[in-house]
Amino acid sequence: MRIRAFQGLVPDPAHVAEVACVPYDVVNTDEAAALAAGQPRSLLHVDRAEIDLPAGTNPYGDSVYAKARENFLRLQQEGVLRRETGPCLYLYQQQMGSHRQQGLVAVCHVDDYDAEIIKKHEKTRRDKEDDRTRLVDTLSANTGPIFLTYRDTAELSALAARQSREKPQHDFTAPDGIRHTVWRIPGGEAWIKAFGAVPVSYIADGHHRAASAARVARTRRERNPQHTGAEDYNWFLSVLFPAGELKILPYHRIVADLNGLTPEAFLAKVGAVFTLSPTATPDATVAGHVSMYLGGRWYGLVCPADPEADPVGRLDVSVLQEKLLAPILGIDDPRTSKRIDFVGGIRGPGELSRRVDAAGGVAFSMYPTTVNQLMDIADAGQIMPPKSTWFEPKLRSGLFIHTF
Repeated sequence: MRIRAFQGLVPDPAHVAEVACVPYDVVNTDEAAALAAGQPRSLLHVDRAEIDLPAGTNPYGDSVYAKARENFLRLQQEGVLRRETGPCLYLYQQQMGSHRQQGLVAVCHVDDYDAEIIKKHEKTRRDKEDDRTRLVDTLSANTGPIFLTYRDTAELSALAARQSREKPQHDFTAPDGIRHTVWRIPGGEAWIKAFGAVPVSYIADGHHRAASAARVARTRRERNPQHTGAEDYNWFLSVLFPAGELKILPYHRIVADLNGLTPEAFLAKVGAVFTLSPTATPDATVAGHVSMYLGGRWYGLVCPADPEADPVGRLDVSVLQEKLLAPILGIDDPRTSKRIDFVGGIRGPGELSRRVDAAGGVAFSMYPTTVNQLMDIADAGQIMPPKSTWFEPKLRSGLFIHTF
């Protein structure tokens, strides 16, 4: 696959911890406003510019994109964001507790995205895609990177090991306790050559950002009668992590009611489909097992997949959906049903029991999907069920910005 160094914008080292922010899509408007309060240098003022407009402003209104551009230019004029002196790659390390992962920051080509050299496993929502497309086009910049993964190679691992022995450009711990370390790699020819031998990569997180970058590239090509293919708008900001270093947490399910069943009738129906244990740990400990919370106690469900099923059908979330959520609880489409909610694994089973104790219903604590399962599904050209993976730690936006 193709990667390239880029001469982008980076934070002044004195302000890097203030600029770097959570991805735009993991917080709502109120949460973004709270995080950015008293932090005028936070990139949330660009990625979620509605926080600087009157309450109730349409987050997709013209004024939001105009404000984002105003704030983006202000950060550059004030020297908070500075232009690199030449094309660079970056090694980006994140550490959460004992877990550490290192990815290469580069720009990737939209033609590789269109040709499935960069593989997808999720559908995108048009409204969310339209929003990021308009923001990227308004700013002429990718402010947040797309999270890509690839199958580990010894050559790239060796390059990362050597680079991480050098002095970093940035090294700080964010308020959530995640440590972020960045090494600057001018030119990066050895990395570019090594990635040329990587046949494919996979979008781990950031499908809407990737789709938006590709749409902007197509629009710019149509607008530019002198288009050659060498323009910067043909490339988009990415961080490429080896699959062996990634950490996927489970995505749990909560259903608000028992679809008209009594708890006893519900348990009888579940027990007719799955092996049901009256006691279980809150965490599902192995694939094919689900921990279910109902009426103040945890139950264990053994729900093995059909070994003849396709890669999607073998997922625990698919087995649960097809054998319990749809036929017993009436959740026919988890993408649109208002009766089901999803809880990212970083909040853990304690959040499930708290919510069920407060409002009723039933919750399911899942075993995490693996990176290999994600890649198998993408290789098969299939789509993951909604809310199947929760990657942690999240990439910070604002550490590197690609402009065009």
